[in-house]
Amino acid sequence: MKARIGYSAWIAGVVQFFVVHAIVESAWARPYSWARNNISDLGNAHCAMQREPEPRYICSPEHGLMNVSFIVLGTLLVVGAVLTGPLWRRAATATVARFLLAGAGLGFVLAGLAPADVHENQHVLGALLIMGTGNIGLLWAAAGLANDVARPLRWATGLLGITAITAFGLFLSRHYLGLGMGGMERVAAFPLLVWTLAVGAARFAGGSYPPRGSGTSAMWPRSPMRSTRP
Repeated sequence: MKARIGYSAWIAGVVQFFVVHAIVESAWARPYSWARNNISDLGNAHCAMQREPEPRYICSPEHGLMNVSFIVLGTLLVVGAVLTGPLWRRAATATVARFLLAGAGLGFVLAGLAPADVHENQHVLGALLIMGTGNIGLLWAAAGLANDVARPLRWATGLLGITAITAFGLFLSRHYLGLGMGGMERVAAFPLLVWTLAVGAARFAGGSYPPRGSGTSAMWPRSPMRSTRP
């Protein structure tokens, strides 16, 4: 039951984030661009021209809703990291991975509590936790997943971690490879969310099956009325 709550937390957190993202960006008078704008621009509290890291005008009427979404997402990511025990091996690699993934959740909470144009340093720290700590945690997760996790998912987890870490480095060095500042930031930030949504959905859907190695007798006890041979 705890694990299913954890998987549900991951699913709910990511889904509400993307739903709110769409709602908040649609409220912009000047069209919001996934290529030109940071994710954090949606949570900025004031309308103003921003010069760094790329010039752009920011005015997000529903910034409060976006910041609440950041906090909800981060909280549910932490809940999932804590409660999804059966997903992980009983090993140090799994413990480290879960700790780092929880750190990404704390980063989202901090980003929501400290909008970039109000408390810049705290917001930057939150972003570093999300795209630094979280992506390293995603890479560690490839080695920390339980033995019953399918091998393709292990490989996909590692590939997503490598992709996100590489994109984060390119984002910091302002090499956007034609994707724009916002596009490269999303390549760095979204793999973690895609992974938690996919893993949460897959494990939640498979949660009704009996544990590996259990027979039908584990689910259906022998009837006391069943006849036996003398």
